[in-house]
Amino acid sequence: MSKPFMFEKPIGMRDTLPPLYETKNQIRERIKGELKLWGYQSIETPTLEYYDTVGVASAILDPQLFKLLDQLGNTLVLRPDMTAPIARLAASSLKDVSFPLRLTYDANVFRAQHNEGGRPAEFEQLGIELIGDETSSADGEVIALMIAALKQAGLSHFKIAIGHVGYVNALLLDTVGNEQRADTLRRFLYEKNYVGYRQHVKSLSLSSIDKSRLLELLNLRGDFSKLEDAKKLLTNAEGNKALQDLEKLWDVLENYGITDFVKLDLNLIMHMSYYTGAVFEAYSDNLGTPIGSGGRYDELLKKFNRPAPATGFGIRLDLLVEALGNTAEKQTVTCIIHTNERRKDAIELAKEKRSEGIAVILQDLSGIKDVDQFSQNYDDIIYCIGKNGKGDI
Repeated sequence: MSKPFMFEKPIGMRDTLPPLYETKNQIRERIKGELKLWGYQSIETPTLEYYDTVGVASAILDPQLFKLLDQLGNTLVLRPDMTAPIARLAASSLKDVSFPLRLTYDANVFRAQHNEGGRPAEFEQLGIELIGDETSSADGEVIALMIAALKQAGLSHFKIAIGHVGYVNALLLDTVGNEQRADTLRRFLYEKNYVGYRQHVKSLSLSSIDKSRLLELLNLRGDFSKLEDAKKLLTNAEGNKALQDLEKLWDVLENYGITDFVKLDLNLIMHMSYYTGAVFEAYSDNLGTPIGSGGRYDELLKKFNRPAPATGFGIRLDLLVEALGNTAEKQTVTCIIHTNERRKDAIELAKEKRSEGIAVILQDLSGIKDVDQFSQNYDDIIYCIGKNGKGDI
């Protein structure tokens, strides 16, 4: 294996240059401000977690985990998501705090990528977890908060697609009869490969009625009137409960006045295996990839010996920036160029301007090779280069 070129980065890792950093920072602060207004408390978890706890509990596939050993031989992982670490936190450091818990985070997560993947192996997520509340009000709150956060970030044209894990699972199992065959169909839905899904359904040894049911699932997308069509496809208890959950959720969303931002998608399948109920994804009009996602996961906290229902969401900051398609306003910076004799005057002038909230760079004249070229970087230049007085000379 050849040695990496000195300027190369590990697969999936990216640098963030000043303009993008400032853009991300402005959007980040707007979202965090909105989450705080809804009463969510900020937490941080370690970048490294034990593989046998958080690594195993995470829904991220094992080949995507970054693993390493500590000095005692324990296997560690770079956190692949934030939901599992927060579940661990809720069952340990916060075990004596009563439910419901409303927690928010801003953190980088790490997922190994293949050479040809072209996806980031490290990206920043902002999100929330509402732990200990099993009601539709909780599901509605996290969706309403995601919408509020995206609007606060500056996004105006987007939709939240809402589905239910219970309904899809019930329909697939009721029709194909076993988990293995159902999982094949789930894979097509997760990849949004609807052509492949149709072809696979047509190849199955099923009655024409059952094939028709599976194909009709693809039509259960649109406004919430599609729930009536969904009821006709499936009549078992699990499917009925899922649809009742969605009807209750719709009532909550109507109370928030945000139904214009949501649509139904009953063939929505998430990559996280721990979801148990309503799930959702946020789509911008100008980006094909979801910029955020979330849903209900009522079984995860059992793995940490503190059973509790939970729901939440995460927003991908890099994708949100791409969807917004703009950059932060360039900060006005004053540059004071000084000689040794006028250094003290320049420092005092810089202090004065900074006290007024003006960003100031102090630059020794002898440290500049080309003054004309250097000056082009700034709109406001002050020269302190004379022997007396202060200011432009």
